[in-house]
Amino acid sequence: MIPTALTIAGSDPSGGAGLQADLKTFHQRRVYGMAVVSLLTVQNTRGVRAVHPLKPAQVISQLETVLEDICPRAAKTGALGNEGLIRAIARKAETFRFPLVIDPVMVSKHGARLLASSSVEALKKSLIPHAALVTPNIPEAEILAGIRIGNLSDMKKASRRILELGPRAVLLKGGHLKGDSIDVFCDGKRMVLLKAPRIRTRHTHGTGCTYSAAITAELAKGRELLAAIRIAKRFVTKAIRTAPGLGRGAGPVNHFVKG
Repeated sequence: MIPTALTIAGSDPSGGAGLQADLKTFHQRRVYGMAVVSLLTVQNTRGVRAVHPLKPAQVISQLETVLEDICPRAAKTGALGNEGLIRAIARKAETFRFPLVIDPVMVSKHGARLLASSSVEALKKSLIPHAALVTPNIPEAEILAGIRIGNLSDMKKASRRILELGPRAVLLKGGHLKGDSIDVFCDGKRMVLLKAPRIRTRHTHGTGCTYSAAITAELAKGRELLAAIRIAKRFVTKAIRTAPGLGRGAGPVNHFVKG
């Protein structure tokens, strides 16, 4: 039977990020993808003009309708918008019998807020404890861990602090630091560094969504967590390297990439 995966995320009408990027990634990783829309954005490669979160009841009704028919083997969350949505999804996550990857999307590539600052505590206390994996970038990790991150040592410290929030594992992405792209994986038993060469390009829109979606797809296939992350890291690195150069701003990565 074909593996199935679910994304609960915002819509990007330009197709580079959000649930559009997730579904493209699921398809390319040979996984049947399903999507629950959490919010609507008005954006393109040059910026975000508006963000419109859906009502919690609208999101939960989508989620329940999907789950009663096709159960995913893994799921992920992306931009959730506000505290009401976070708490509603967290209540449903208590019943999940499949791994949940949480991409704690807070700010878009262009600097637009996709999560109200007042909602961070709900994310930390209500939803993150249900995660098989949480995948913050450096700015998100600084908020979740409550420390400044300027080097690899800080990343390791922040990873441990985020792990104390209750997820089974943390993948702290180091793309915002200088030098090679080094991500830190921590699950309380091991700390592993995942390295890739830095690629000089402005076309990195949707990188975080694509990375977490690729991990989710591999988990849906039954991969062990760290193995899934390694495969996803190679996939997103190739996707950045071969970005199609679309748009006049921060363009999308290449979701057609193989491997």
